[in-house]
Amino acid sequence: MSEARSGFVPEWAKGIVWYQIFPERFWRGLEHNDPTLHDQRNAWPHNLDAPYQTHPWNSDWYARQPYEQGNGMNLSDTLQRRRYGGDLQGVLDRLDYLQDLGVEAIYFNPLFEAPSSHKYDGATYHHIDPNFGPDPDGDRALIATETPHDPKTWVWTSADKLFLRLIEELHARGMRLIIDGVFNHMGLNSWVYNDLVEKQRDSAFSDWMKVKKWADETEDGSTQIKTWWGFKELPEIMQNRAGITAGPRQYIFDITRRWMDPLGNGDLSKGVDGWRLDVAFCVKHPFWKKWRKHVRSINPEAYLLAEVIDAPEKQVPYLKGDEFDAVMNYNFAFALSEYFIKDGNDALPSELDTKLRVLREAYPHEVTHVMHNLLGSHDTDRVASRIVNSNLFTMRNWSEYYERAKKVNPDYKTGRPNDTARLIQKLMVVFQMTYIGSPGIYYGDEAGMWGPNDPCNRKPMVWPELKYDVEAVFPNEPGRAAESYGFDHNLHNLHKRLIALRKAYPELAKGEYRTFVTDDAYQVFGFERYLGGEITLVMFNTGPKMYESRHAGYGNAELLFSLNARMLEGGICSMHPGSAVILKKRG
Repeated sequence: MSEARSGFVPEWAKGIVWYQIFPERFWRGLEHNDPTLHDQRNAWPHNLDAPYQTHPWNSDWYARQPYEQGNGMNLSDTLQRRRYGGDLQGVLDRLDYLQDLGVEAIYFNPLFEAPSSHKYDGATYHHIDPNFGPDPDGDRALIATETPHDPKTWVWTSADKLFLRLIEELHARGMRLIIDGVFNHMGLNSWVYNDLVEKQRDSAFSDWMKVKKWADETEDGSTQIKTWWGFKELPEIMQNRAGITAGPRQYIFDITRRWMDPLGNGDLSKGVDGWRLDVAFCVKHPFWKKWRKHVRSINPEAYLLAEVIDAPEKQVPYLKGDEFDAVMNYNFAFALSEYFIKDGNDALPSELDTKLRVLREAYPHEVTHVMHNLLGSHDTDRVASRIVNSNLFTMRNWSEYYERAKKVNPDYKTGRPNDTARLIQKLMVVFQMTYIGSPGIYYGDEAGMWGPNDPCNRKPMVWPELKYDVEAVFPNEPGRAAESYGFDHNLHNLHKRLIALRKAYPELAKGEYRTFVTDDAYQVFGFERYLGGEITLVMFNTGPKMYESRHAGYGNAELLFSLNARMLEGGICSMHPGSAVILKKRG
């Protein structure tokens, strides 16, 4: 167990159900604010010459639309160049859907102004992207009047105001939200980068980014600035031994206060409830310690979630109470993939138990309750497609997996998952929704979306009332027959039912955990969640044989949920291969 201060995680975040929204692909609420071709300036694939239009929301993902024919680009770059027009009004329009599903909090991928679809190449941190709001041209005119590093000159654009309205609406529904903070790097449209390139050594921001060579030191007259992992679109913020340097640090502190206390009067109901920090491992610890103090001075109950994809022992320094409350729990996804999907590191029940115990014991106990237990994200293939392609990679081998899970891998199957894959996905969802911690749903997973890693994990959201074109183009399987594509009501209802159970039986959301059974011979795994005197048992049969559960204390159990299982006389639970059951202990 890691030594850390106690009582540092926000109570509201324990066991909460998260939903991750990739704004450009969630829903197009307005049409007149769609990104133009010029708005893509300095974003990959840097093609401002080929024809362009807002892409049809319900079109076949891999099929080139007429405007894309003959653009001279490969398919991957063609997909990256598309814009579908998702915006903040689209999120507002779909809040009833999220509330009906049972979602309790939203994690937004970056919302700040940037030319890419993913927005990790920020032009600024203190404005919502104008194309997410109702008046892009008017907003850009307002922004042009500012001195960008001086908060006294900052204005509130129509996009900013719409975001504040969204915050107010979410809070009115009893829902929380956090936003993505990308403090390690900015983009080529950032005012810092542009001032550096224009004014060179005379720039007031010469110590905001690491300049490797000034223009007069290169043969082609270009300014060479250190970038994240060599991506030229992502120039890095300057750091020293204390982390981010004074100038950008103050800017980050200023925008933090802006979004957490937008009225400047301490009314926290008007601001965001926390932050998710991109590539947190790339920023030195001293900065995060100072920033956490700043955040908590504004809102003592703010939730801070870090992206640190690494072994638990390397995550521990971030989770001692002076930096973050939790990390995106990819190690949870790794363990479940190895057990349910058998993705190269096949795990027996006892091995799954060991892997999860190692995670629980690595962190302070209260951290376990707020860990963001995900199955997929914008940086993974869709969980349904991961199941189909389990022979190609081991998710835990992250660097190799990240590349092999993309469409450009010719062996990757991009088509619709079969019934067997869907069953495995359902079992994983049952586990995710009943295990200790805070489950995180990546938009569309609950609706059955599939696809490889970036960019194919970022298709436009499927909605139940829309009719989608059949998927008839399969770049890696040219002979495959066309397949229907659309909203999966069965999988959606499973998520909705399980979230409702979490709310009806508090031990499933906020209770403690103990392993109940690990039967390697039958491949059966079970655990109990308990709170006070309330106990609920969750069991899985992933083996090839029938399993009859005869466990002491469950003779009068109430069946809360079953998937391919049924109760027999005498409290015996009959579990088919590929089954799950949730039992409430009675008497």
